[in-house]
Formats: sequence, structure tokens, C-alpha cells
Amino acid sequence: MKLRKKLFSSLAVATCLSLNAQNTNNFVVQANKVGAEIQPTMYGLFFEDINFGADGGLYAELVKNRSFEFPQNFMGWNIFGNVKLMDDGPFKNNPHYVRLGNSGHREKHTGVENEGFFGIGIKQGEKYRFTVWARGENQKIGVELIKNNLSENHQALVKGSLNIDSKEWKKYELVLEAPVTEAKSHLRIFLESKGDVDLEHISLFPVETWKGHENGLRKDLVQALYDIHPGVFRFPGGCIVEGTDAETVYNWKKTVGPVEDRPLNENRWHYTFKYRFFPDYFQTCGLGFYEYFLLSEEIGAEPLPILNCGLICQYQNDPESQIKMEDLDPFIQDALDLIEFANGNVNTKWGKLRADMGHPAPFNLKFVGIGNEQWGSMYPERLKPFLAAINKKYPNIKVVGSSGPQSEGKDFDYLWPEMKKLKADLVDEHFYRPESWFLAQGNRYDNYDRKGPKVFAGEYACHGKDKKYNHFNASLLEAAFMTGLERNADIVHMATYAPLFAHVEGWQWRPDLIWFDNLNSVRTCSYYVQQLYSTNKGTNVIPLTMNKKPVSGQPGQNGLFASAVVDKVKSEYIIKVINTSDTAQPVSINIEGAGKKFNLSNGEMITYSTTELNSDNTLENPSLILPKTEKISKEGKSFEADIAPKTFVIYKFKK
Repeated sequence: MKLRKKLFSSLAVATCLSLNAQNTNNFVVQANKVGAEIQPTMYGLFFEDINFGADGGLYAELVKNRSFEFPQNFMGWNIFGNVKLMDDGPFKNNPHYVRLGNSGHREKHTGVENEGFFGIGIKQGEKYRFTVWARGENQKIGVELIKNNLSENHQALVKGSLNIDSKEWKKYELVLEAPVTEAKSHLRIFLESKGDVDLEHISLFPVETWKGHENGLRKDLVQALYDIHPGVFRFPGGCIVEGTDAETVYNWKKTVGPVEDRPLNENRWHYTFKYRFFPDYFQTCGLGFYEYFLLSEEIGAEPLPILNCGLICQYQNDPESQIKMEDLDPFIQDALDLIEFANGNVNTKWGKLRADMGHPAPFNLKFVGIGNEQWGSMYPERLKPFLAAINKKYPNIKVVGSSGPQSEGKDFDYLWPEMKKLKADLVDEHFYRPESWFLAQGNRYDNYDRKGPKVFAGEYACHGKDKKYNHFNASLLEAAFMTGLERNADIVHMATYAPLFAHVEGWQWRPDLIWFDNLNSVRTCSYYVQQLYSTNKGTNVIPLTMNKKPVSGQPGQNGLFASAVVDKVKSEYIIKVINTSDTAQPVSINIEGAGKKFNLSNGEMITYSTTELNSDNTLENPSLILPKTEKISKEGKSFEADIAPKTFVIYKFKK
């Protein structure tokens, strides 16, 4: 009887082991078959001024409507006493200013008060630089940062004063140190002497901007960009480039030169969605093309400016109202002049302007995009003369075309052959798609024509069903999709998630990569997915297969996605595995062709997972869901692991 029990037990164990072996997902990595080079530009960033991403966000200016140029000139301001709006100021493109005059009574006061962008955020112990262009005859103004809670005894948090001592326009500066932290303070200016004083371009910046630039960027937001280690930075949009009408088409030339004289532009997002309506959303262009190029350089990314192709937003305009072909030459010249601005020597017209702005050395521009999400025959018709002009004068510049606003369908199918015919260097594809789409697109690029233009996945994000907001599950599916980008690095040369920024009180579109309020910012789960890919991209693709097929979520692959790369610089093999299924998946990974001396004893594992699939990091809890890193050591050249449900894992081993 005991013998029969032992035999039965042995058979049960053997059967269990046999079933486990059958169910194991066997991955083979061919380390000796070094494939396509992964471009330095592979993973990057796309910036568009949506969701108060520039003014009120990345651009660190704290005063709204600083030059009184909004169509409603006092939008963002409260005025009191004897205040007059004038329009003969020192700056041609921004002629408006205010004249503060004596109230005529010792107990009445004259001044202005600015509400900022959803308030003015200040932090205890930090310094803020107030500047103003002014003129007067030995006049005095008081400058205060006041509390949001006006029920307290004293409104002023900190105050200072300036003597306006010139009859001619002159720039004045005052530095204020915040004694407390206040998310929604206001800036208040009093006239404190008799006689008139004129004020123009009233500005307030943190002294501590990114790298200390005076016309600078918000430090925490740029740090988040830098920490991704992006390879490319696309700017300034997006639909922003197209404008709402002919008057609001984005023109890069209006965004350079002295910041005080850059003309205001209407932001096409301020009234696009009636349910998220922001009539005070404009572009001061203080964050202009010079600042974009400088930012690209400082975060280590190749700049990719996008220029208007001679079409206004096709969603908002009929074909009859579009810019005519005979009026296209200025747009083409703008593209040529931009390349000169970025790369020209200091003896050229636009190269000299760059040098005068503080950057004599060229920015070494390599790419330029013409058009955004255009479609139909009007787009290639306009792109053709751009390509001819750029290729003739600047043959080394690579031009990015577009496949339209959809990831497939009639317009997409029409434009790709047109881009090949015109010999665009890259084609920009956009896809804001549901979870089911991302699960089905793991092998999207496997059969693309290798002889045509390369792919730029220029705007993408997973939109959960009934959950069009940031959550972990969406980021996991983005990670799964990105294995297909990586495996096809010979054809996919760039990829950027979109949109990038959103103010929690001023968003029009979600999900977004980074959220912020006036004082703090948070990196979403999608952010960490992008960072994990960018910092572990390697230098070359190596094959990873299961049953001799790519692991791309195909039927029979149990919801698994995977890719593998080698990093020749760091001497590492990097394997990415995503389990999108609801159950743990046993995986066996065998690394072939790595050489006799190679073993898995010096390894690292990065795991990104949570049981709260619909959750994300928040301003209140920015570290809720973070990748975890641990050292691992395996024997030989193969190992087994159980990949937990809904988990992204990266294995790294030294060569």
C-alpha cells in the first residue's frame, strides 16, 4: 500500500512538472545577431501649449497679461483709483501700458493687482524677481505679494518699493523673498507718490529658474524632462502650429528677439472645448523658438521644430478658406530662415539674431517638420515645394512629413504613398487610441516598407474605455506597444508621448505625461514607462522570439510582449517583458550566442506594477506607483521567472 502511494505521488509530481513545462513561455534571445541601430532620437518629448503648458506652466512667468495686450486689456488685473490704459508705449508689437495717476484724495489709492495663473504660487524662503518698464519723474511705487486668504489681519506677505527716476522708459528690478508658502497669492502695485507714473511689461519670475535664466523656465518641470533623458524634443505643436484662422497661425519669427516686443497670439485651445473653456488662455511667446532650441540643448535632445505648411487647422476651416498655393512663398521662406536662425553663422541675418540673443554657436539643427495633422491632397501639394526648397539649400536637413490625424483608414492610406513619392525623410504618425488598439498593435511595424521614409510616432497615448485619464493600466499597454517600436528600430526612428503637461486647474485634454499646480508637479505612470524605455534603450536590437515568432501579444502568446537590445557602450543585454494578462506567466529566457564566458551572475531587475490598475501618482501622493530595482544573480545562460499579472519587467545583464 505504501509503495502504491509513493508511485502515485511520484506520478503526480512528474505530471505537474510536465504541465508546467508545457505552459512555460520559452523566450530565445540571440545575442550574437546584433541588428538595427537604435537611433539616439528614439524616445523623446513632444511639447504643445495646451493645458496651460507654456504660460502658466513651463514658462515661469507668474503675471498674466503682463503687457495689457489681451483683447480685454485688463483681463487678469483688478484696477483701483486713477488708472488709464495707454497705447503709445515703447514696444511696437505691444503698445499698451497703464498710467497710474494721483487719486486726488489722501485716503484713496491708485494701483493694479494681478491674479496670476490660477493664483501666483510662492514658496517660503525663495526669491522672486519683479521687473517693470516704467517712466516717471521721481515717482515711487510699492510692490506687494498678498495673501489669498483676505480674512487675515494683514494682506501683504512681503513688500518693497521702487523709485522711478527717469522720464524715459527704463527697466527696473526688485527682488522679493517669500516669508511663507502660498499657492494663490496676488501681485499688487500701489502708486505711493504724487504725479503720474507709466508701467509696461509688469513681470514676476522665480529667481531660481532652470539654470538661472532670467526669461526662464520652471525648474521642477524642466527637471522632469531632463530626467527622461530624451533623444528628441518636438515643438511648439501640434495644432498650435496651424492656428484657428489666418490671423492666429503660429509664426516663429514673432517669438524671437526682445521678449518685451513679442506680439501676443491667441491660443487655439482656449475655446476648443466648451466644457473646458478658458477665455483667458493666450500665448505671450515669452517661451519662443530661441528658448525651445536652448531647452533642447540643455536637456540633451535633438530639436525638432514643426512649421506651418500653409494650411490652417482643417478641423476648424473649410477648404475654400485655406491659404492659396500662390501665397505659399512666405511660409517656405520662413522654413529656410528658421534653419539659418538655428545653424547660420553670426554673419547671416538670422544667425546674427541668435547670437545677439546670447547663443553665438549654432544649435546644430538636423530635423524640421512641415505640417502637423493635415490630410487630403492639399497637404502633399503644399509639402512638395517646401521639400524642394529645403533639399536644395540645406540637403543635410531631414524633413518630417505627416500621415494625418488617424492611425489607419482612408487619409492614412492616401498620405503614406504620397510621403514616399515626395521622399520625405520621416512620416509623423499619431494615435490616441483605446486599450484594445494598443493590445492589437504589437507587430504594427513588422511589415512596413524598409526602403521608404522612416517612422516618427509623434503623438500617442492609451485612452482607457470610460477612463480617459491617467492610470497604470493605460501606461502598461503603452509599454507593451513600445516593444514593437523597439523591435523595429530600423524603421522607427522617433517616438514621443503626448500631450506633455497639464495644469490641474487648466487642462483641456487628458491623459497627460506630467501634471502640476502652482507649486508642485507629479510624474505619471506613463512618464515612468517613457523614462524606463529611454534610459534602457541600448544601442542595437537583438532578436527575441517565442516559437520563432516575435513576442507581440499574438494569439497563443498569453498577453506577453517582449523585446531585447544590446548596449555596446555599457556592455549590457537588456530584456523588456510586459505581461498584460490577468494571470502570472511563467517565462523561460535562454540567451544564445553570448560567448563562453557570459553568465547571468551580474544582473539587475526593474519591476513596474501595482494591484491598483486604475490608480496613478498624484500631487498628494507622487510616489504611489514607482519602478523598483533589485540585483539578481542567475546561473548559466538561461533563467526562469514568473511574470506577475499586469507587470512590466526589465532584465539587465552585463556582457
